[in-house]
Amino acid sequence: MADPFNTLDADIGGSADTSIISIRHLRKEYPNVTPLQDVSVEIKKGEVISVIGPSGTGKSTLLRCINLLETPTEGEITVGGVVTTDKKCKVNLVRRKMGMVFQSFNLFAHKTIIENIMMGQVDLLGRSRQEAYDRGMELLRTIGLADKALAYPDELSGGQKQRAAIARTVAMEPEIILFDEPTSALDPTMVGEVLSVIRRLAGQGMTMMIVTHEMKFARDVSTRIFYMDQGEIYEDGTPEQIFEHPKRERTRIFIRQLKVLHVENVSRDFDFPAFMTQLEEFGRKQQLSQRHIYAMQLAAEEVIMSKRLPAFSLDVEYSEREDLAQMRFTYSGPSLQPFGGEEDLSLRMLKGMTKGMEHRFAEGVNHFIISI
Repeated sequence: MADPFNTLDADIGGSADTSIISIRHLRKEYPNVTPLQDVSVEIKKGEVISVIGPSGTGKSTLLRCINLLETPTEGEITVGGVVTTDKKCKVNLVRRKMGMVFQSFNLFAHKTIIENIMMGQVDLLGRSRQEAYDRGMELLRTIGLADKALAYPDELSGGQKQRAAIARTVAMEPEIILFDEPTSALDPTMVGEVLSVIRRLAGQGMTMMIVTHEMKFARDVSTRIFYMDQGEIYEDGTPEQIFEHPKRERTRIFIRQLKVLHVENVSRDFDFPAFMTQLEEFGRKQQLSQRHIYAMQLAAEEVIMSKRLPAFSLDVEYSEREDLAQMRFTYSGPSLQPFGGEEDLSLRMLKGMTKGMEHRFAEGVNHFIISI
């Protein structure tokens, strides 16, 4: 049976070797800010592009300009050979083949889930209500929401709402889907269910642009990464290039900040609850398991509460390749380990949850390393 998420019979673009989206010297100005300075790029059919970068660097604005939800100040956008920035362009016809999924779901609250999915099919594609219903139920079954067809959006969780919103978009049979931070409004426990649906679409060869802060997902699912900074696509490359061998300085700084959590002057008087939250957020960004996160929090708590250490700095780094988190506690003074002998209760607790502990001392600096 064919996958109902397979929408590759759409006809907006040409072959996989041709550009399905062409952007030339795109600029977007607002009265007090210019999020897009000068963006020029070619996007080919079937590419899955994740757009990453610091907040406020124009990522969402780029998507909204492509879909003409925002009118560019300058520049030209061509979609499937149609210049959409031309005032004579019939934008609604282009949008039928270019879906968009928003972070806030944008479901109609007064309509059931199946009605939300049917509406565009009937009004824009001219399908009968029965055809639209059948297609909608097929998609809902695929994403595990068939039992929610007659529910209203307020009766669904955030993850279920976003899955329904994606199904509504796919029902319109677009060839391009733009995702504007599709998981940013979700509780961390719901992120995975939405990403799995997007991953399935990527596997079908759908052309997609995804603004996301889920870096592991971006690396796994994308064929290409745009790192945006200073109002432009600052660096453009494969996931391996951007995440492992970035060429430009701002990209290197951004990627290192993703991979390493650095905290200075940690002591027993430190704001411990805020630090625990910071550590958990870091773990979530790396898509670590709850076991990993809990073990890191326990290790940090035991070391921080140790009466043996002065103030220290902490670096936490996660290696996806080795599935290993390392916590490096650095402090000055004579050679000193955080814990006492083998009977120290804290030491025994940590040994049961970690892969190893190591103490190094050189030139008046201690490094206590815990591998999890």
